[in-house]
Amino acid sequence: MAKAKTGRRTLDSYTVKHISKTIRPGDCVLMRPSDSSKPSYVARVEKIEADSRGANVRVHVKWYYRPEESIGGRRQFHGSKEVFLSDHFDFQSADTIEGKCTVHSFKSYTKLDAVGNDDFFCRFEYNSSTGAFNPDRVAVYCKCEMPYNPDDLMVQCEGCSDWWIQNAVAGDTFDVCEDVSLCTGLQMNTGAVMRSGCEKELIGKLVMSFWFKDNLGSS
Repeated sequence: MAKAKTGRRTLDSYTVKHISKTIRPGDCVLMRPSDSSKPSYVARVEKIEADSRGANVRVHVKWYYRPEESIGGRRQFHGSKEVFLSDHFDFQSADTIEGKCTVHSFKSYTKLDAVGNDDFFCRFEYNSSTGAFNPDRVAVYCKCEMPYNPDDLMVQCEGCSDWWIQNAVAGDTFDVCEDVSLCTGLQMNTGAVMRSGCEKELIGKLVMSFWFKDNLGSS
C-alpha cells in the first residue's frame, strides 16, 4: 500500500540558526543568490511552512526587484538602495536566508539619519510580466524633470518654488535665485549671474558644505 502524502504545516515564526535570527510573515529578508557575484536578493516573507516533523522549512516570498533587474533597467533617478515590490512569488528554502532587512517607504527613507547596509526603500510596485509600474506617475523636479533620487542633494528656490538637484560635495557650487532659502551648511557668495531654466536674476552662488533635504516626497 502506498504511503499517505505527508502534509505540511504553517509556522508563525522560525529561527534561522546560521544567522540566529527569527523570521515571521511580513518580515523582509536577504536571500542568497545562486550566482555568488550578484548581491543578495530582497524579498518579503508571506508564509512559513514545514513538514509534519517541523523540518524542511521553506518560505513563501514575494520578491523585490532592483532597478537593473526590471525590464526598463536602472535609470538616473533610481536610488542605490531602491527596490520595486513585484508580483513575483516563490518558495525557497529557509536556509537560503542570509539576514533580515528593512524596506522603508520613500518618505521614511529620506528621513533616516543614517542609511545602513540593510536599509532599502520602495516607491513603486512592479509587474514582472509587463514591466508596468504602479503608480505610473510621480512628481518630477529640476530642469531635468526627473523623479527625486534620494542619493542626490537638492535645494529649493523660493523665487520659482522649484527643487533643483545637485550632486554636490564640499566646495561644489550651483546657482540660485535671489529669494532662495538658506539652510544650515549653505553660504552665500557675491556676484550676480543668470540660471538656465529660471528667469529670475540671481545674486550669487551657494557653496555646498553639507546638506540633505529630508522632507521631500509624499509617499
